[in-house]
Amino acid sequence: MSGVYSKKTNNEVSSNFKKQVTELEKKLINISDNKIVFGDGKEIVHEKRYKYKHTFGDGTYIRQMFIPKGDVILGAIHKHLHVWILLSGHITVSTEDSTDEYKAPFTMLSTPGIKRIIYAREDSVLTNIHKNPTNTQDVKELEKQIVALNYDEYEEYINKKNRLWRLSR
Repeated sequence: MSGVYSKKTNNEVSSNFKKQVTELEKKLINISDNKIVFGDGKEIVHEKRYKYKHTFGDGTYIRQMFIPKGDVILGAIHKHLHVWILLSGHITVSTEDSTDEYKAPFTMLSTPGIKRIIYAREDSVLTNIHKNPTNTQDVKELEKQIVALNYDEYEEYINKKNRLWRLSR
């Protein structure tokens, strides 16, 4: 069976998700010694065990990541709507709205502004497809364009985007 395996919504957890995940990140940053992948408020932390494949097309950036069974990833906050694909494996994804299980193959749109905690139930391969309007192949530069490292940075990005939109009208 592929696709969404199960979906659970817990409003009590949802209401405190941002606060709880932010506190968890801070604690993990202090003890992790770079054993986890997440935004630490300054940069994306990549532990060496994760294998990435970067592919660049005309106006697109495709990032593929292998996640070993049993690992947990605290994701950065994506700024833009994009496609993600579970090519192989079985994962659980928790957000402020729900906890969902996915089995490969599975494809869906990823909503901007959402923080995700991903647990690999099996060795899994995830692929994100992002826009790359400048066609840069500098992954650090792309990360600055694509993700916010924390909720404050995302809010700042949205406020700036809204100000620019109002000025252009």
